[in-house]
Amino acid sequence: MAASAPTPHGTGFPAEGRCGYYVEKKKRFCRMVVAAGKRFCGEHAGAAEEENARKRILCPLDPKHTVYEDQLAKHLKKCNSREKPKPDFFIQDINAGLKDETEIPEQLVPISFLSEEQMENLIKKLRKASEGLNSTLKDQIMSHPALHDALNDPKNGDSATKHLKQQVDGKHRKKNSVFERLQIDIQHLCLNKIPLLSKEKLPVVGIGKHLCGVATDLALRCLVETYAASCEERNEEPLAKRVKNDKTEKEINTLAKEGNEKNIPEKWTPVAGIVIALCCHHRCDWRHYVGKEYFRALGLGAVEFHYFQRMSSWATCGMQKTSLEASNISTKRKDKQNDGSEEHDDGGYRITDDSTESLPGFLNVEEKKKIGHLCKLLIDQGRINYLQQKGFNPALQYYTDPLVSLENVLLTALPNHSSSPETTA
Repeated sequence: MAASAPTPHGTGFPAEGRCGYYVEKKKRFCRMVVAAGKRFCGEHAGAAEEENARKRILCPLDPKHTVYEDQLAKHLKKCNSREKPKPDFFIQDINAGLKDETEIPEQLVPISFLSEEQMENLIKKLRKASEGLNSTLKDQIMSHPALHDALNDPKNGDSATKHLKQQVDGKHRKKNSVFERLQIDIQHLCLNKIPLLSKEKLPVVGIGKHLCGVATDLALRCLVETYAASCEERNEEPLAKRVKNDKTEKEINTLAKEGNEKNIPEKWTPVAGIVIALCCHHRCDWRHYVGKEYFRALGLGAVEFHYFQRMSSWATCGMQKTSLEASNISTKRKDKQNDGSEEHDDGGYRITDDSTESLPGFLNVEEKKKIGHLCKLLIDQGRINYLQQKGFNPALQYYTDPLVSLENVLLTALPNHSSSPETTA
């Protein structure tokens, strides 16, 4: 365990009722609540002299925590990491996509190990595949009224304002709205088996805020293939349309005169719209990627995709310098708060194999950033093509300023019979 024996270390003493174990790595005392009469929490009880005779071992279900060896059987029955009954809407790998016969070889060398010639060939393929793509996206930066008061509050500094812009979820909830949280990996989520959607035959709007890498592809497949295709197979009309079909001609005419006819949709689609804030393209995976056909049509495959998704992290290799210059922040703490990294694992920007220190020397920083953006654009274009093939009108646009987040591209899609977005990819 990366910690030391409990000592004040010049930091005072633990809070009342809290564990007395000093965690060296975090430079503070453990904050877990202790049982009456105890000095340490269960996790650090081994540090107490009176408890030394009992041995603690790693939990076999989750090695991130420990348990008394003599209480293992009891612990396994209530451990939060134990396998729980699967809900009806859990179907293993339903949104995973087909496993390609030509999977990426297990041992692909890191980008930093590629020769200059190999890198140049990859970049040539990237540029050729990207010919004709519109890399200049339209700004569609908007703000919800629910945030106006907070954003205009003079008490909020730059960090708080940025945090509010990033954490808008839940601030627009209506009083009578119904919210339900499903704790499930999107890879296994079958929407048409969710009771509310199944019973009411409701159309859905998919909204995703920074669905990192592969999660975007899983979400698209979950909406477009799993849910939409299933509804079409069942050939069931939504309640609103059935009501209209059951109306007599007289009632319909009455509704039309009252101006209510427009409230009953002439056409209905299971997925009414998609809005996803894209990010972390380096976390994409060929097996789950929805744009395989697009890549293959360009003469590209799994290997090129692997390197392009790794190279996509170059798009933000100048992140720290940009943040400092734009916000005029000099302290390390503020720099960290304003570099857009709090929502991802190190912002999704720093990858061991592809860090700026290991990038090919024949490219300068600006060239690397352009190539990184091109990789992101090509991967996203595969998603655009996928949605077009599925009957949607998709678009890419900027939804926020890069000073708020360098991952500022939004993917939107409407069914073809709906009003089309102005922006095109």
